[in-house]
Amino acid sequence: MNQTRSKGLIRPLHSQLQGITRAVDSVLIFTALVVSLRIYETPLGPEYTLLCLISIILFSIFAENQEIYHGWRGAPMFDEAVRILMSWLATFVLIVSGLYISQSTFEYSKLVIELWLPLAPLAIILLHTTRRGILSFLRSHGLNTRSYAILGANSLGQRLKIALSEMPWLGYRFAGFYDDRIERKEERIDDRAQPIVGNFKDLLSQAQSGEIDHIYITLPLRAEKRINQLIQELADSTVSVNIVPDFFTFNLIQSKWSNVQGIPVVSVFDTPFTALDGMAKRIEDLVLCAIILPIIAIPMLIIAIAIKLTSPGPVIFKQQRYGIKGEPIEVWKFRSMTVCENGDTIKQATANDSRVTPLGAFLRRTSLDELPQFLNVLRGTMSVVGPRPHAVAHNEYYRKQIQGYMLRHKVKPGITGQAQINGCRGETDTIDKMQARIHHDLEYLRQWSLWLDLKIVFMTIIKGFVSKQAY
Repeated sequence: MNQTRSKGLIRPLHSQLQGITRAVDSVLIFTALVVSLRIYETPLGPEYTLLCLISIILFSIFAENQEIYHGWRGAPMFDEAVRILMSWLATFVLIVSGLYISQSTFEYSKLVIELWLPLAPLAIILLHTTRRGILSFLRSHGLNTRSYAILGANSLGQRLKIALSEMPWLGYRFAGFYDDRIERKEERIDDRAQPIVGNFKDLLSQAQSGEIDHIYITLPLRAEKRINQLIQELADSTVSVNIVPDFFTFNLIQSKWSNVQGIPVVSVFDTPFTALDGMAKRIEDLVLCAIILPIIAIPMLIIAIAIKLTSPGPVIFKQQRYGIKGEPIEVWKFRSMTVCENGDTIKQATANDSRVTPLGAFLRRTSLDELPQFLNVLRGTMSVVGPRPHAVAHNEYYRKQIQGYMLRHKVKPGITGQAQINGCRGETDTIDKMQARIHHDLEYLRQWSLWLDLKIVFMTIIKGFVSKQAY
């Protein structure tokens, strides 16, 4: 009699420990406030209780966005501590902004708030560090450990082994690599560096005897039939089977795992600025503009007068470029040339270019010609940090020459970027020079964080303004 096999949907893994950790973190935030109030002999009134409740809710939202409670991230404790601190600072910024906008008549104790601000995240970080340390100690002494094997002696399997070895608190003991693809040795790792302890039949035998607790299958995606056969045979055991898809064969940009009505979906190319991240990026731009524009207002006025007095033509040069999603935007710059090219064919500035005015040469070399783009940031068409916008004519040329070129337009163009602080400025007279820029732009999309933006801004101030390559 034929049996119909039900193919269930893939559901995300939610550990009960995650819920407990969230609850304990919330208690720590409340406890830190109570301690602060007690030290300064301030009563816990309804105003402080409401403030604490809102803080707990906001921190939970930011912590989820920063994946603090995702136990399989495998990040070091320092990285987790930074994420906890960033989540709490974001919470506090919103709380303070809300109190300022609402013009609350209740006067909160400044001393209590100043103590609560560092005390809460330090308590949470200390708890998470202690938890990791205790688990690591217990499991290093053989308590609550599990053995695992990797089926697929390839580079993905090696990466997985390294990742798991960096998380000793999981208590996983490596049993070895297993592989029976003898005829395709080029896909396997070096047998001498990581010996293959057996083939699939050996692994199945050990799984059936209870010697292996977890199996990770890291075979390539094209081996679908083989994987299906292996899973069916492993069903004759109590081992936990995990499939590790080799998505690293693709050039992933901000890839995310999501689901549509329970159907798992993996994005290959995506923007890092969705939901809260997009809001955080916009707030960052507005805050930086609020700081920078008052500082550069007078220099901008002086530059505008100097341009008007030294050469005929408009003070501001407006050029069509591509913005987010490849949509055309108007980018502002101080005019530095005797011409204002904005057509289908645009010649890049070169060394000793006769079109560049004497004042313009100085402005371009010091990047002062870019200052009006802070107004573009205020309008929302640009960001302070992001891939530099190129002229439309250059976009149309290089998108056909460089794979992945248009992916840089999944975010707003920036005044400065990762390419600029790495020396990629000036004329791109060869494909290699433009490829170097695109490499840094795509790395920025992969690695984006508020910390990275602040680092780029800082590095731009230190070494990014003046360049001999900017003609």
